[in-house]
Amino acid sequence: MTGKKLLIAAALLLAGIAFIYARRPPPLEVDTYTLAAGEVRASVSNTRVGTVKACRRAYLAPATGGQVAALHVKEGDKVGQGQVLLEVWNQDLKAQVALQKAQIQTSRASAEQTCQLAGGAEREAARMSKLQQRNNVVSEEQVDKSLTGGKSQRAACRAALRTIGVAEAQLAVAEAAVQRTLVRAPFDGTVAEVNAELGEFVTPSPPGIPTLPPIDLLDLSCLTVSAPIDEVDVARIRTGMPACVSLDAFPDKRCSGVVTRVAPMCWKRRSRRGPWKWK
Repeated sequence: MTGKKLLIAAALLLAGIAFIYARRPPPLEVDTYTLAAGEVRASVSNTRVGTVKACRRAYLAPATGGQVAALHVKEGDKVGQGQVLLEVWNQDLKAQVALQKAQIQTSRASAEQTCQLAGGAEREAARMSKLQQRNNVVSEEQVDKSLTGGKSQRAACRAALRTIGVAEAQLAVAEAAVQRTLVRAPFDGTVAEVNAELGEFVTPSPPGIPTLPPIDLLDLSCLTVSAPIDEVDVARIRTGMPACVSLDAFPDKRCSGVVTRVAPMCWKRRSRRGPWKWK
């Protein structure tokens, strides 16, 4: 009987061990890494959310007010530097440009005629002088009149040429007035927002009174992240250091930044219980 009891006890023990082994949790999966000698680096992280900004942003408005006559872009368009984005009604100014161009053509024709007459008067004066020197066929008074007439015509020619320069300067003024009605892209970028419609009246923003710009242009080829850093870590940050930025939209791109600027400002409180303020 005693041997039989021992066998039963051993069987129960083995069954209990098998039951416990079957109920044990599965082994944990772990990642293994091979350590090697290398540089020990320290990192600094901020505890607050930063702000992503474009390196360049321009709120564009025409230099002169007027009705929107042409809107050449829409939101999301890629534009190049110098491209016309918006045009204010300027038919009167373009008419002035055409008028000045016609005036230049008239001045050139008049100058050519005057200069041709001056050349003829100078040649006539030279012939009169030769005749007077050879055989005194003409009087000295006639020679003097011929010389004076030639000089007068040459002066009129120079005045006519100066008139062309004046007309060209007036044309430049008229063209500059037309350019003031155009909104051009100051750099290559993307149109982020358009706040104007055809026929609407737009004006430049008065000094000290911010108004909604007709066109908001961004340069997305370069982005900056403005992020606050704890005061205890500020002294350890230098420009040129690699920066890891985590964005929800791009989780795979982290360490793709560089510290370009450390703002010369700090947080201070006016009183012990007051809020923190930039100073």
